[in-house]
Amino acid sequence: MCTWITEKVPMTGRARGVPEWISVTQANVSYDHPSCAPFDHAVLIDFVNPEDGVGARIGIELSATSARALVSALNQALATPEAVRDLHAQSTRAAAPVGSRG
Repeated sequence: MCTWITEKVPMTGRARGVPEWISVTQANVSYDHPSCAPFDHAVLIDFVNPEDGVGARIGIELSATSARALVSALNQALATPEAVRDLHAQSTRAAAPVGSRG
């Protein structure tokens, strides 16, 4: 049964669309029936920018195994010294009082 339960994640980034790069401000993630992938169920991820309309969307459909491998690869990438440094700097800036930002 399709649940259409979707987690919406605010984000900042860019994604390669057709024919150009688009701003990404949100990811919609669910586990449900794919539209095209040859699986009964898949992890569905839409990288979107709702302010730019329905054309500002990059969609992927992954098998559960592929999605787990992607999560592992993301965690490994975020454990590199550069990522740890940048994450720390970003969290420090986010925690600073509004008047102290330069």
